Amino acid sequence: MATNKHAIIRYQALDKCFSNFGRQFFIDDLIEACNDALYQYTGDEKYSDPIAPGISRRQIFDDIAFMKSDAGYQIPLETYKGGDSGKKAYYRYADRDFTINNQPITDEEMKQLREMTSLLNRFKGLPQCEWMEELVTNLEDKFKIKGTSKSVISMESNAYVEGLKYLSPLFNAIINRQVLHIIYSPFNKSDCEWDIHPYFIKQYNNRWFLLGLNEKDHRISTIGLDRIKSVENSSIPYIDDYIIVDVDEYFADVIGVTIPYDKEVVRVKLQFSSNRYPYIISKPLHESMRKVDNENCIVAIDVIPNRELESLILSFGDDIEVLEPQWFREQIADKIKSNYQKYFTVQKDCTDVL
Repeated sequence: MATNKHAIIRYQALDKCFSNFGRQFFIDDLIEACNDALYQYTGDEKYSDPIAPGISRRQIFDDIAFMKSDAGYQIPLETYKGGDSGKKAYYRYADRDFTINNQPITDEEMKQLREMTSLLNRFKGLPQCEWMEELVTNLEDKFKIKGTSKSVISMESNAYVEGLKYLSPLFNAIINRQVLHIIYSPFNKSDCEWDIHPYFIKQYNNRWFLLGLNEKDHRISTIGLDRIKSVENSSIPYIDDYIIVDVDEYFADVIGVTIPYDKEVVRVKLQFSSNRYPYIISKPLHESMRKVDNENCIVAIDVIPNRELESLILSFGDDIEVLEPQWFREQIADKIKSNYQKYFTVQKDCTDVL
């Protein structure tokens, strides 16, 4: 079925005319109704000015033909000649109760609905997602979707990760523009108390994070839900989001969820082992990743270095080497040295005991 927004607006306008048994709608009336509807939607003056080129007579006839077709809505439209105007024809549904908004869903729509409920079923049983189970049950009952095929997709998830109980209240706070007073417990630091204007919830590496404007410094804070100790409503007036206008763009320059304020985007050159290189090419580390030297397995990414990038690099073990920039290479080298010393010390102590 056609999905052009202007076409749908015209179909809805025509449907109202055909359903109105208190008035006779002739072709000029149908054109006027469609023009009015489009003007209300777009504000374009051409749909309100009788002289300007608005909806044509031919367009209305084409719309009627589509609405009557099997590809459209199969409307039971009748043409009545005479009426109050003599020889002109007016249009009306043969069935007083018919409307295109009461059409049964198509086979393709039913297929998509089955796929959607199958996807939603992945969330059933998660804490704070009881509403999801009720939604799926109602959909299955309303549209008779019982007996769906077996699952063919599995999403990585952890129903037991700390902090999931806060998902629902945080989500509601974002929707309702409610400032929150959060007690947060960073790793190896004393507790913090913040008033946060919540804007967005993001998942990364099986952890959930809240992003919001911190009243303390008026910067965006990234808060791990697993480190939250308590959440209460705050009386501070809510400040609308003027920073994270586009979420994808906001995170475009980083890997993960941490955006350091004191660093800029740099080109990081990485060399991989020949065994790991094909895997990296098939699954790029970042959208900016480009091949630099295919023969020597060298790639480059343009990112702001952060903790997540460090963790990712260290996870590759001896399959990766940071080539540039030098300061970041040294930073990774220091972490590798520190880790090596831990193992070396443990081995030495164990030898002494023996």
